[in-house]
Amino acid sequence: MRLYTMNLDIAYDEKVIVKNLSVTIPDKKITTIIGPNGCGKSTLLKAMTRLIPYKEGQVILDGKEIHKENTKELAKKLAILPQSPDHPSGLTVYELVSYGRFPYQAGFGRLTKQDKEIIDWALDATGLLELKYRPVDSLSGGQRQRAWIALALAQDTDIIFLDEPTTYLDIAHQLEVLELLERLNREEDRTIVMVLHDLNHAARFAHFIIAMKDGRIVKTGTSEEVIDRNVLREIFQIEAIVGKDPLTKKPLCYTYNLIK
Repeated sequence: MRLYTMNLDIAYDEKVIVKNLSVTIPDKKITTIIGPNGCGKSTLLKAMTRLIPYKEGQVILDGKEIHKENTKELAKKLAILPQSPDHPSGLTVYELVSYGRFPYQAGFGRLTKQDKEIIDWALDATGLLELKYRPVDSLSGGQRQRAWIALALAQDTDIIFLDEPTTYLDIAHQLEVLELLERLNREEDRTIVMVLHDLNHAARFAHFIIAMKDGRIVKTGTSEEVIDRNVLREIFQIEAIVGKDPLTKKPLCYTYNLIK
């Protein structure tokens, strides 16, 4: 077990958002976290990457509590792509992606030959090599999201967290980003953990799904175990018709109605 939580409580001020949560993230797999708005999905993601503190419990990575890890050393193990990330205006794609090498730099922070090779590899892996000198501001939504994923790749971590990476993207760009993450998992053995709203995307791309409601885990397992009408009824208060995707053979939520 590389990464897991034990009895985790996360609170904003005195309001507890996540309560007594214990979960293990499968290594070298794609994990998605689903659930209604405000259930604690993004909060859990931020706590597991030390973006926010937790009130009680532990987050363990490679046998050590992340709260006690050196910041640069932790950044060599996991990368986080937050929801709607912001960047200084005027940056080129190459400059943005080069920020991923920060944990490895010392002194004046000049890029080494190895740094440059890894940056070019990350740009190539995300299909952005020909756009490396383009301003980030001039990119399409899908290209810009791929640039942020390239930054995470340049960190050269085994684990990548993404908070709703398909938000604000059209359906073609959503598929582009998710297929890229799937390829990184398959070809590079990257552990991917992401929050998704689209149930069919979660079912199609995840090996392991964490379904949350009111700061607790309702169900974990494969897409067949979690994208189930009874689980969806409990989590989202919907009556869903779930079948099998003829293309992927994964569960497919065809339609649903609110429970009245």
